Amino acid sequence: MAAELFPAKELPINTGTAVQQYQQQNVSNNNTIQGCNWQGLYPTIRERNAIMFNNEQMADIHFVVGPPGGTQRLPGHKYVLAVGSSVFHAMFYGELAEDKDEIRIPDVEPASFLAMLKYIYCDEIDLCADTVLATLYAAKKYIIPHLARACVNFLETSLSARNACVLLSQSCLFEEPDLTQRCWEVIDAQAELALRSEGFCDIDVQTLESILRRETLNAKEMVVFDAALSWAEAECNRQELQPTIENKRLVLGKAIYLIRIPAMALDDFANGVAQSGVLTLNETNSIFLWYTAAKKPELKFICKPRKGLTPQKCHRFQSCAYRSNQWRYRGRCDSIQFAVDKRVFIAGFGLYGSSCGSAEYQAKIELKRQGVPLGLAIIKYFSDGSSNTFPVFFEHPVQIEPDTFYTASVVLDGNELSYFGQEGMTEVQCGKVTFQFQCSSDSTNGTGVQGGQIPELIFYA
Repeated sequence: MAAELFPAKELPINTGTAVQQYQQQNVSNNNTIQGCNWQGLYPTIRERNAIMFNNEQMADIHFVVGPPGGTQRLPGHKYVLAVGSSVFHAMFYGELAEDKDEIRIPDVEPASFLAMLKYIYCDEIDLCADTVLATLYAAKKYIIPHLARACVNFLETSLSARNACVLLSQSCLFEEPDLTQRCWEVIDAQAELALRSEGFCDIDVQTLESILRRETLNAKEMVVFDAALSWAEAECNRQELQPTIENKRLVLGKAIYLIRIPAMALDDFANGVAQSGVLTLNETNSIFLWYTAAKKPELKFICKPRKGLTPQKCHRFQSCAYRSNQWRYRGRCDSIQFAVDKRVFIAGFGLYGSSCGSAEYQAKIELKRQGVPLGLAIIKYFSDGSSNTFPVFFEHPVQIEPDTFYTASVVLDGNELSYFGQEGMTEVQCGKVTFQFQCSSDSTNGTGVQGGQIPELIFYA
């Protein structure tokens, strides 16, 4: 992502080629500006400053950036750096300023240091997924709040179940409470995806414990247990231990008791946890007794199931109806487009059922963004002949980003006559989330904004 903080002014047409040449010259290190009147090519101080980025011309300080064996020597200009950062100002012009020609910075990656310098010299933010965390570290270290904010915004935009656990760990380290909250929202709603991600195995033990302690984690406890064992294996490798059952239990430590094993289904415990070897024989016996005995033993484990998340429903119709010749299906698609003003997680849809007594339906539900499938499920549900809606769910909640239209679709197979919605609304307020609806070109069975199927979107926010 590259975004300029200020719009660049247009350069005179006859200087365009020369300007591009000079900009190309100072992309890499140790370049010098050729020509005695290069300043005249640039009408603003911003553009002239940008030419000095990563440029040896007039450099009065050098930085040796990166860990041993991976260093890069970068030129700098004290005045420009001091204007951009109070830390650099204190370093070069403060009471304790040291008169050095070269400064070693082993704790910052060269690419991230260059991204920070580019912001200071050029008023440009140039971030990428591979270096944004290291750039945030540099921005925090040198107290450049606007760049740090841009890094956090980039991380929030790219946040998903795949990286939420790692970003949670980093957000706590960098003391970014807003990012921490966004990470928790993703982890709670898409807990099973987050726990099964590769990034989960990379977190530190404190973050592991905070996730295992989470009351609103929307996951089966067996998935939590399997994830903890995967983390323990990775931790054994980090500590150069053999990943034996004994060592996995050793590195988990007290975190094992944060897994709510007694809250599992008995089958999961008997066929999974009890045979894993992670628990002691005494712990296994005690938990079996907890399941079966009238007088239950005391356990170190938390016995109460997690609360998880309470799903919300966005109902888009004001009434429903049925007619003797509607609503028919015959393999056709009912579809609607929607957008939200903040990130939510669609867990499933509420659908109408038969208007001619009880009936079973098979529903193929799908969520797409710009034609790309994000979620797909084929589910059977039973309708009791009432005008109620009947929930159908995806295997995992689907992350929905704000200000983009998504397509919700269903193909139903079952009783040909069902209820349908009427008096549809183009905008619905559900708590703090606003949904907008528009007709979808995928709809071949008559569903639209004003009426039809898919009366409800079931979501977490």
